[in-house]
Amino acid sequence: MAQSKHDAIERNVALLIVLTLLAVSVGGLVEILPLFFQKSTTSAIDHNGNALNVKPYDALSLAGRDIYIREGCYNCHSQMIRPFRAETERYGHYSVAGEFIYDHPFQWGSKRTGPDLARVGGRYSDEWQRQHLLDPRGKVQDSNMPAFTWLARDLKVPDIQARMKAMRFLGVPYSDEEIENAPKALEGKKEVDAVIAYLQGLGKALSNL
Repeated sequence: MAQSKHDAIERNVALLIVLTLLAVSVGGLVEILPLFFQKSTTSAIDHNGNALNVKPYDALSLAGRDIYIREGCYNCHSQMIRPFRAETERYGHYSVAGEFIYDHPFQWGSKRTGPDLARVGGRYSDEWQRQHLLDPRGKVQDSNMPAFTWLARDLKVPDIQARMKAMRFLGVPYSDEEIENAPKALEGKKEVDAVIAYLQGLGKALSNL
């Protein structure tokens, strides 16, 4: 009897689709829904409940993050350090969910053609980052990273205020003053300046780094 019911489901395409969607939906709710009610994933705290120094990206860093995404940097660089010794010894403290509450979308990733960037903030000087972005092999001889020479052009983000308002709608606590002053913060900047500002802010939320 059980086998005949199973055969009937497999032979009925519509029923199979409905039951598959039902199973995936229930599984998704069980896995995902609880995360919306856990403080460790919705608040700026670490795994022990200690407060993290997480701040929203300022206008220049937000513009740099958009360029980072535009250029596909996430295809080669992850931003998630796993809690394994081999990872923490190389990159630093493993990542915790509370660090990313203002990331929409997050840039965790799993592909590492290049090193993980979760803790790159402050590891190198602004000038080092500038030279590396424009001429990677000038800093790392064996690097296979392409030269992003076009990032030396002027930064133009006419909709920066709209972007920040969208982020505020998603829960990022930008003030009216921060949004109003955003265009001025980008004046005279190059795209490479924005990317550097973004990179230099990564991974600084944990106080024990």
